[in-house]
Amino acid sequence: MAKADLEKDPFDVAGMFDDVGRNYDLTNTVLSFGLDRYWRRRTRERLALKPGEKVLDLAAGTAVSTVELAKSGAWVVACDFSQGMLAAGKDRDVPKVVGDAMHLPFADESFDAVTISYGLRNVHDFEAGLREMARVTKPGGRLVVNEFSTPVVPVVATVYKEYLPRALPLLARVFSSNPDAYEYLAESIRAWPRQEELAAAINRNGWTDAGWQDLALGVVALHSALKP
Repeated sequence: MAKADLEKDPFDVAGMFDDVGRNYDLTNTVLSFGLDRYWRRRTRERLALKPGEKVLDLAAGTAVSTVELAKSGAWVVACDFSQGMLAAGKDRDVPKVVGDAMHLPFADESFDAVTISYGLRNVHDFEAGLREMARVTKPGGRLVVNEFSTPVVPVVATVYKEYLPRALPLLARVFSSNPDAYEYLAESIRAWPRQEELAAAINRNGWTDAGWQDLALGVVALHSALKP
């Protein structure tokens, strides 16, 4: 598979995730050493959701993140470009919609909050995706982007850079139904902007006051912002 350069064909990405849906949750838990559950909870806490609020969970995959967000009492809809991923989460009792992050099938100012976890880097034009998320969010609404990022401790950064291209595909061959997809994902993580670069991109695409909180020493970062 070719190295990822963030120039992604949307249909190739959708097809890739269709293929990995069946074992996606298990693979993520193994590859993150079980931290995926903690990161989902921190995303919910960062959004500070209230009962009755309407929330868009974009790139929701199998909707495991949607179920976590719904624990707040908010009404949360899972939206993903991959029908296969949503189908893999068919037993999760939350609303699900197939949709493209660059052309969301929702009216202007529909949601009190929007979040996307480990999916923004897979959007063909992620800045267009940020603008679409702003469009469907009410003024004063919140955004949280949960995404792999750049470790802030040099020794951790070195180990991380070695782990991704070597260990991740090897582990994926054991647990994933499409291990080649994880080679792409490893490369896309390595090519992704640093924390401050992503915050600047968020601020120039319909949001304000973007900041971030590092988790696992920057292996993951939660970026949050407000809709003006």
